Amino acid sequence: METYVLYFNEIDKSSLPNVGGKGANLGEMTKAGFHVPDGFCVTTWAYRTFINTSNDMNKLFDLLERVSHNNLEQIKILGQQIRKQIEDIIMPDDIKSSILEAWRVTGEEKAYAVRSSATAEDLPTASFAGQQDTFLNVRGQDQLLKTVQNCWASLFTDRAILYRAKNGFNHRCVFLSVVVQQMVFPEVSGIMFTADPVTGRRKTVSIDASFGLGEALVSGLVTADLYQVRSGEILKKQISKKKIAIYSVPEGGTLTKDLPPEEQELQALPNDRIIQLAKLGQKIEAYYGSEQDIEWGLVDAEFYILQSRPITSLYPLPNVSDDKLHVFLSLGHQQMMTDAMKPLAISLFQNLLKFLNKKSAPSKNNIILEVGGRVYADLTGPLSLKSVQKKFLRVINSMDELMASAISQVIERVEFRNSTTSKMEFFRIIGKIGPIIIPIGLKVISNLLIKDPSKAKTQVELIMERIVTENEETIFGALGTDKLRRIQNSMETMIPNVLAKIVVFLITGVLAANSLENRLKKRMGDKRTAYLLSQLNKSLPGNITTELGLKLGDLADTIRKSPEVIDYLIKADQKTFYEELLKVRGGVEFTRELEVFLKQYGMRCSGEIDITKPRWNEDPTQLVSSIISNIHTSAAGERREHFKQGEAEAEHAAKEILSQFGLIEGRRISRLIKLYRNLMGMREHHKFILVKLLDIYKRAILEEAHRFTKKGILSQEHDVFYFTLEELITLEENRSHNIIEFIKARKKQFERNQKLTPPRVMTSEGEIITGKLRDIQAPNGALVGTPVSAGTVEGIARVVLRLEEAKLNPGEILVAPYTDPGWTPLFNSAIGLITEIGGMMTHGSVIAREYGIPAVVGIDKATEIIKDGSYIRVNGTEGYVELLGDIVRRP
Repeated sequence: METYVLYFNEIDKSSLPNVGGKGANLGEMTKAGFHVPDGFCVTTWAYRTFINTSNDMNKLFDLLERVSHNNLEQIKILGQQIRKQIEDIIMPDDIKSSILEAWRVTGEEKAYAVRSSATAEDLPTASFAGQQDTFLNVRGQDQLLKTVQNCWASLFTDRAILYRAKNGFNHRCVFLSVVVQQMVFPEVSGIMFTADPVTGRRKTVSIDASFGLGEALVSGLVTADLYQVRSGEILKKQISKKKIAIYSVPEGGTLTKDLPPEEQELQALPNDRIIQLAKLGQKIEAYYGSEQDIEWGLVDAEFYILQSRPITSLYPLPNVSDDKLHVFLSLGHQQMMTDAMKPLAISLFQNLLKFLNKKSAPSKNNIILEVGGRVYADLTGPLSLKSVQKKFLRVINSMDELMASAISQVIERVEFRNSTTSKMEFFRIIGKIGPIIIPIGLKVISNLLIKDPSKAKTQVELIMERIVTENEETIFGALGTDKLRRIQNSMETMIPNVLAKIVVFLITGVLAANSLENRLKKRMGDKRTAYLLSQLNKSLPGNITTELGLKLGDLADTIRKSPEVIDYLIKADQKTFYEELLKVRGGVEFTRELEVFLKQYGMRCSGEIDITKPRWNEDPTQLVSSIISNIHTSAAGERREHFKQGEAEAEHAAKEILSQFGLIEGRRISRLIKLYRNLMGMREHHKFILVKLLDIYKRAILEEAHRFTKKGILSQEHDVFYFTLEELITLEENRSHNIIEFIKARKKQFERNQKLTPPRVMTSEGEIITGKLRDIQAPNGALVGTPVSAGTVEGIARVVLRLEEAKLNPGEILVAPYTDPGWTPLFNSAIGLITEIGGMMTHGSVIAREYGIPAVVGIDKATEIIKDGSYIRVNGTEGYVELLGDIVRRP
């Protein structure tokens, strides 16, 4: 039977649909014996009954559902109309009498705090904190009834509407309960997090405390004391100047008072109370089984809990099997793809290291883990070895300076130094990778000293062609789930059988580059060396990414004089792309050229390490923005001419370098230059072969998905992406669970993961280590990053979050979260580059140097701070960006 009121002692977590998240939590804590002020909840049934008495609410809901969360003005107007409507509705007598009866039972002489408790708030995935109004020190029946009605109306404040719209909650399906709770009048109050809300470190209790009611702190009117407690010890005390406090007044409501100067800098809680409160917080966390955000008050030497909700902002914890401190690196940051990945994509990565331990399931390996829908590597073992640390940090620093800095911070900690790898485990791993490393080392020595580097490109292409052919024949030669098992075997042997054969050429090139750089610095100094190497790096032969950009430029050239094709591409739809293209004048010719391009590069896309991402050959419309940008920003054949110019500049640099050395040493330098020019262009080949194989895997998996849908196992083919490879292999035999509900749950989890911001480096305690950039002399207000391509340029910033939405005009600076090979065509249009992640050897940096455009990477939140269309200066030599002026509107 539906009821309008429930008392706290009648409520538990199963009551959430009736009393919302906050009400359910208060009921749970009351039943668990925590000291919670008494009270009751006006249920969601009362709210729904109340709303249904209005004939206009349905119409207002219809209008609200059609408003975009970007239309702030319309949200404001509708919010005002709905709130006015709710405030004007006469409350039905049966609801009114139920509320007043509960009020009399709880204590009509008491003062109350009246708060919202929505069915979509204080949940593990969305807190809704502060979205509805709170009313304090409410006294008397008239004030209580009016406040309940005002609380219902606050469900439609501008901020509440906007929050729901952004987080995908249906306004009609979020119902409001109202918590009516006896007021306590604390001497000190505040907020306690049972994990550090800034760093994410678990088991570190963070307490904010101030005098009087907590409303001053929650509302941001006062800076509270900050205390941090870990393992029963106070780690940090930050005593603030608390100028004001909020107190209740006898007739109802609250009053803000200035504190006397002598009280403003007093410690709000004594040390013993801090420890006591932290222990209470840990008990509440243990009860709920998750980290909590707790409001508390100290009244007559006793702590009261006013509410508790899950902390929703924490990044998930990695799963480890011991209590030692582990350090995890984001592979997404290294691969320039930080988006959330579906289970199938992650499981393929986990198969990569199966050769190290064939007995364990890929998902159970302790090196590559899924955390928050991203792939992380646990490198605690190798990083605990002094002999590995410096070399590893040098490599990581070339990829991401902030990541290297963060790792350095962790490995200096005492608790990390105690997390050493056992000698037995170390030698077991060495025994597994030794047969791979030794042949690589011998081939590298041979490449450095003996072999002709000009033949390397042809040799690698033959190896790749053979690997692709063998895998295609093996995988497509199988039937049923045996096809999936062959994919699994291919991934398990990827490192020893595929990548190891190709990466030897890149390693040789890097060693030659380092040797050449060191010799040049001794002879010519740092600045001249940096300039000559940047010239030598231009138009490297065999660079797959550069060749892709050139051929896309050629593709754009084929339609420069076909305005009908250009107009069609701008409005093309993926579903009818080819069908409609063939109807356009010039469409047949362009289709022919596009098919040639896609045959060579169609398996690529932005975020291509994720097998579930649509490839260019699946959705050619992804290429449209790059093709159009090529047409708008360059003349026909200009890219080829630019490449030839780069070759000439590299040749001139090589001659200048050789002129600095005598005959005998010059021979050695000449070979290093030849190695550099022929092998450094092969930096993407190992990734390209991986992408080619992922394309084979995907086609084979989708064949199986088609079979599963025909047999009724799956409702649509792309649902296979929400299974791991191991789950797909056993899917046909093991159908005991509800597959529809299973997929639905996985999709919801993926949506939640998409909203997470993955850290570069984190520990097994959940602590996010951000790292620090080196100190440089930069102008005040400049954004500091890592300099990766020399030069200075000014221009309009074009912020691009998704490649398919990119529209660069001539003279614009590309600002992006990251770039990978799929972004290469945009470099033809950009005059400068800024990214949030990356280092000296990551994709965007290498391409920027090759194209000769200034670039700064590793600027955290660059796409948020730099506004689209603003005028900026990029200093790629020193490593900073200056914001120069207002937004320049696109013509």
